[in-house]
Amino acid sequence: MTSSAKQQPNFEFIELTHFHVTVSPHFTQWLAEQNVSLMLTNTLGNRLFMIGLKPDGRLWVCERHFDRCMGLVAANTNRLYMVTRYQIWRLENALPPGQLTDTGYDRLYIPQMAHTTGSIDIHDIAVDNEGQVIFVNTRFGCLATLSKHDNFVPLWKPPFLPELTPDDRCHLNGLAMREGKSAYVTSFSQTADEFEGWRKTKENSGTVTDVATNEVILSGLCMPHSPRFYQDQLWLTNSGTGELGRIDLARGQYEPVAFAPGFLRGLAFHGDFAIVGSSRPRHADFHNGLTLQNKLDQYKLKPVCGLFIVDLRSGEVAHWLNLAGGSGEVYDVVALPQVRRPMVLDLGTEEIQTMVTVGPAETLEPA
Repeated sequence: MTSSAKQQPNFEFIELTHFHVTVSPHFTQWLAEQNVSLMLTNTLGNRLFMIGLKPDGRLWVCERHFDRCMGLVAANTNRLYMVTRYQIWRLENALPPGQLTDTGYDRLYIPQMAHTTGSIDIHDIAVDNEGQVIFVNTRFGCLATLSKHDNFVPLWKPPFLPELTPDDRCHLNGLAMREGKSAYVTSFSQTADEFEGWRKTKENSGTVTDVATNEVILSGLCMPHSPRFYQDQLWLTNSGTGELGRIDLARGQYEPVAFAPGFLRGLAFHGDFAIVGSSRPRHADFHNGLTLQNKLDQYKLKPVCGLFIVDLRSGEVAHWLNLAGGSGEVYDVVALPQVRRPMVLDLGTEEIQTMVTVGPAETLEPA
């Protein structure tokens, strides 16, 4: 494992409404070399951040306001789904292939449709190989999908929960897809009969469950999040220890790969790199009793809100982005390959009112 304790001077600085963005010396170069842009959700700050490059190659960061945005997924680079406090938004790219706006955006996402789910505390969201939206309904402890008539339709629940109740008993939170199907989920515990019972044992009761077999394949984790299946391996963030790790599915063992100073949550991949979200604690005693706090003390580090780019070949933190000021909590991260500078229209602005697109014309018959 490696630590990013020695951070070099920053070469770039961007100031937003309530946030100050600083990056490691070669972060911008990495974006250009990898031909990728990034998005992340800041939950308590009610922000969606877009990170890319300006036409002249300089770093570009933009923020948009969405109420308690959490899970974020790219069905492809033209369609995104994002979880907010009580809705799931579908964002559609309005630009034809290869077209840029006058200001150099190569994706222009319009919040096209919102599905009202109610306050069920949705965490991760995904899209299966049939285009069905699947999300983690944390309040009811199940995987669910959208309904034309109801707030949600349950699809699966962990074997240790006897029934669906709105009690957040085990804090089911993360979903990994494999070959286009729901494959693995993370939870903070296997608590079956107590409202928010996971809070009593969060230090060592985290689990990974196989959706297909209903088998708990790993336990003893510390507040795990963001399981992702990538390059034939199952990855996750063991958030309470500040680790990115992977699971040996054959042996059912967890292997830490990299440490970074923060409550790690939100995970995406691009090539040989993992993009990991990082948060600061919500309150002063949040880290008490967690291994993360011991590591922060050991390395004399403060928890960071932002992103860490981990080189999977070495386990080194190769690059980072720091969001100082504002709310210090990141939930999810998305990588957009071959997208240089994405933009999302903000709700309640003049731009979203005046932006009008027209689909292919149908043959119109006279009245």
